[in-house]
Amino acid sequence: MKHTQAIFFTGSVKIKVTGHHPELFFGLCAREGITVWNVIKINETQCIGNVRLSDISTIKRLRRQTVYKLSFLSRKGFPFLIQRVLHKKPFVAGLLLSILFVTFLSNIVWDIEVENVPPEVEAKIIEKLDEYGIHPGAVKFTIGTPGDIQQRLLDDLPELLWVGVTEKGTTYQLEAVEKTIVEEPEQSGPRNLVAAKKGVIVDMFVAKGLPLVEVNDFVTPGQVLVSGNLNENQGEQEDDEEKQDKPKNFVAAEGEVIAETWYEVETTVPLKANYQTLTGENETKFKLQIGKMKIPVWGFKKVDYEQVYKETTRKPLYFLHWTLPISIVEEQWNEQAPYNEKRSRKKVRSEAVKQATKQLQTELGKDAEIAFQKVLHERIESGKVKLTLYFKAKEDITKNQPISQGD
Repeated sequence: MKHTQAIFFTGSVKIKVTGHHPELFFGLCAREGITVWNVIKINETQCIGNVRLSDISTIKRLRRQTVYKLSFLSRKGFPFLIQRVLHKKPFVAGLLLSILFVTFLSNIVWDIEVENVPPEVEAKIIEKLDEYGIHPGAVKFTIGTPGDIQQRLLDDLPELLWVGVTEKGTTYQLEAVEKTIVEEPEQSGPRNLVAAKKGVIVDMFVAKGLPLVEVNDFVTPGQVLVSGNLNENQGEQEDDEEKQDKPKNFVAAEGEVIAETWYEVETTVPLKANYQTLTGENETKFKLQIGKMKIPVWGFKKVDYEQVYKETTRKPLYFLHWTLPISIVEEQWNEQAPYNEKRSRKKVRSEAVKQATKQLQTELGKDAEIAFQKVLHERIESGKVKLTLYFKAKEDITKNQPISQGD
């Protein structure tokens, strides 16, 4: 079976030898290491047999050393099949065009599926994908990799916690998980609002409850700001019997107490900045990769940048559901330049304030108002400036404190 398959792929030829005792010519071929089979003697002067296509040149050389005549009767095998096909140019052209057309269709995005998200979030994802150029009909090797798509969606849609992008043939499948905002359970029972930190009150808004402090009061952590006991201010004027007879009036205190608070933030900024930056100059090259071989198809100019940052994106081509060993490779050559900066004390302080403000804003939340006041301490160690900065902030300092009604 293996011999037959090998003969088919290499090709075979049926030859006829004419002359006295023609079988002797086949014996000569065998002694020269030529494989012959199906040898049949037709008569005293004619004999036929099969030989490999690759041995024809050797057989012709042997015939010239003899008096035998050689003729070729038939040809079989893959090489002759290809030769016959190539002679039919319209058929070959149609076949190639069909393969190219199917390959092109196999590299088109035909469908986008978004799973595990509500319809409104799905609509936002589809809208963003359309902005990225990812929609039914888009050519796949002109869009980003699944990892790039995932990162862009997470950056542009903050309500998403995770996105999975899978490329399955001509379909892009997306799975997403929304961020779950865990809210503190609303306390249905009575409660006070107490100070979470010390500060000076600058503004108040009380929706429910009895305020026990005023603007410009200095408060300390744990101090009751808004009481949930509406009878609290009358308690001192009533005797014990009246307190027991009078029904208690408790509510869940609600409101905001904005106070001015103070913070010391330590930060470190280097005096020298050394890093690589992109100049904006770039060259794009496209190559057709077949196996390990790359054939340039666009961008033949030599890149003469001294320092280069190269980004390579490889997009495989598909034929139906099969991945071909052919890829479109895009190479982005970006020019880099070293950037060395020696910062002044003034610029170091400015950078430190920006850095510390951003850090403090993250800790306090976006609703807090932060204002830089002054540098408390500054020292230089190992080429870095260490600063202690003083900030003032305006923020809501309330937190809930349940009231025990048994008291």
